[in-house]
Amino acid sequence: MRFDAEAADCRVFTYREGLLSMVAHDLELRVTRLTLDVDEAARTVAATFDPTSLRVVQALRDGRPLPDALGANDRAQIERSIVADVLDAARFPEIRFASTAVAETPGGVRVTGTLALHGRERPLEVSVRLDADVAVAEAPLHQPDFGIRPYSAMLGALRVKPDVVVRLTVQRPS
Repeated sequence: MRFDAEAADCRVFTYREGLLSMVAHDLELRVTRLTLDVDEAARTVAATFDPTSLRVVQALRDGRPLPDALGANDRAQIERSIVADVLDAARFPEIRFASTAVAETPGGVRVTGTLALHGRERPLEVSVRLDADVAVAEAPLHQPDFGIRPYSAMLGALRVKPDVVVRLTVQRPS
């Protein structure tokens, strides 16, 4: 089965730190161009994500939405910074995941594979929760493992934590 951004929802959650973190906010981002191929018979998963398609969904504080915290200009600047400065999408225009093993677990599956991000490949293990009509995969990523320097401003007084969380939700066919 092939899924795209219409059927699969990929969110990235970033968290702030540093001396000025109290005046900043965490972010929820959405990948708007992706493909996810799941072959249940062969027990394989492959995914491709377009890093230039990351869009700011909303600002968060303590996990709660801050609907009016970001204006259109703020969102556009954040998106440009992520694409150009953090992910360097001009040099690394694709993020890929390919499974090497899929194992059943209570309530879901564990998918082990390789993530290619920012010119580096690293092993990744993802827990997938299977409900009746939805599959939810969640994986923490440590940006420096992929050679990514987390965003920093004001001489480091405001930084994005090195660890982000990626959540992929797929509507399961009935």
